[in-house]
Amino acid sequence: MLFVDKAKFQVKAGDGGNGCVSFRREKYVPKGGPNGGDGGRGGDVIIRASAKLHSLIDFRYRTHFKAERGQHGQGKDRHGARGKDCLIEVPLGSIIEDADTDEILADLTSDGEEFIVAEGGKGGLGNMHFATGANRTPRHATKGEPGQQRWLRVELKLLADVGLVGLPNAGKSSLLSCLSAARPKIADYPFTTLTPMLGVFHDHRHEQHVIADIPGLIEGAHHGVGLGHDFLRHLERTSVIVHVLDISSDSYQQDFHVIEEEIEKYQQEMAGRIKLVVLNKIDLVDPEMVHEMCDQFQQQGYRAQATSAVTGAGIAELKETLVTILEGQAEDEDEPEEAR
Repeated sequence: MLFVDKAKFQVKAGDGGNGCVSFRREKYVPKGGPNGGDGGRGGDVIIRASAKLHSLIDFRYRTHFKAERGQHGQGKDRHGARGKDCLIEVPLGSIIEDADTDEILADLTSDGEEFIVAEGGKGGLGNMHFATGANRTPRHATKGEPGQQRWLRVELKLLADVGLVGLPNAGKSSLLSCLSAARPKIADYPFTTLTPMLGVFHDHRHEQHVIADIPGLIEGAHHGVGLGHDFLRHLERTSVIVHVLDISSDSYQQDFHVIEEEIEKYQQEMAGRIKLVVLNKIDLVDPEMVHEMCDQFQQQGYRAQATSAVTGAGIAELKETLVTILEGQAEDEDEPEEAR
């Protein structure tokens, strides 16, 4: 499925219905007086976050959203019906901005969270409201107010528990396919993954954890080189960043520092979320060298894990390590501030 993480669209709330000019006309009731009803309020345009969506692909095919207008008032004190709201669903992690002012209107991170982006117009008043002692037969009513109309932008920042980062062809997509039921494109050349991919894996308590494969970063990504910002921003809300290294490369240490530096320059706080270094493709390296490489990263203060997505070696241990890290984070969040 095509992954879309940015979109621009127009919303138009419903106009209010017009008030009615009417007089009571019944047998044996002379001079019954005004009885024109009010117009109904226009429908609102509402944006709702949904955990069932993972892309803004729907905005590729529809860029205009309009709510229903309110019905006009009628005689016999009958008010017009309220217009139906227009509901727009977006994935969790969507940021809604005004396209003209760049103002951030909403940041939707919880399932079912809603925000009204355009309010419907108020209905007009019927002539029954304008009767006075001096004017008992008012022959005017007010029109309904127009609904709010605006252009908006929506930007998606993935909400994931684990984010896989690394240079192109480090084996991130292969690991994602081993850890979850996701089936990303896998090939032996760089940049096979051009958009972020999501997968889900379960722990021993059958709880779900979302894992994201961020397309290969290159040097200068924090300046936008190669789509840098388009990929790096998806890490902003990732709880744990896992750095995947191709240890069959002679420059694996340099490769590690390139990605680490790019993440730190983009947002310094994110560098502290690199909780694990995965030394991938151990099937291409001598086993004794793998142990030495793990020790090197552990001496630098990183937790290291050796895997092979091809043979499956270390995959079960990697999943257990990820669950342990996530459970540790959950305990830290639940711990009262006085105890820290």
